[in-house]
Amino acid sequence: MDIPRVSRPFMPGYGIAGPDQGSGLLHWSWAAERLTAARNYWVASSWPGGRPHTMPVWGAWDDSTLWFTSAIDSRKVRNLRADPRCCVTTEDASDPVIIEGTARFATDTAAVQRVVDLMNAKYHSGMTLDFLDPARNATIGVRPQRVFSMLHSDFTGSATRWCFEED
Repeated sequence: MDIPRVSRPFMPGYGIAGPDQGSGLLHWSWAAERLTAARNYWVASSWPGGRPHTMPVWGAWDDSTLWFTSAIDSRKVRNLRADPRCCVTTEDASDPVIIEGTARFATDTAAVQRVVDLMNAKYHSGMTLDFLDPARNATIGVRPQRVFSMLHSDFTGSATRWCFEED
């Protein structure tokens, strides 16, 4: 994965310190480690009318993409098919990692098998390729466009934004 541009997020009114103050800007490796280690993630999408929808999922970070799966008729899948823009966060609200990105649906056997392998290794599950048959279950990858994080212990001196594309 390319190393993203790093900066402080714009957070007026929160007393965010300069990039060299407090803990300073967090390293991308810090965020990637937390994305890898998280057990659960929250996926935020939008209903067709704009109403927010958030649900927890199991997932796996694979260097540049956060992967998760869901039944094809689930609300989150229907939302993401209509509008693939979404957020995915780690479950740790104290030291969170928040991804803003666009969902893409994988149907090719190699990508789906990779997700099966990642999930089985992480969760010690017995998932098979058949379980992720695209006719029943969606395999969804979210590649970050922007990522935000901060440390609870130094909120004003650690807030960090990584950009993977031009804003």
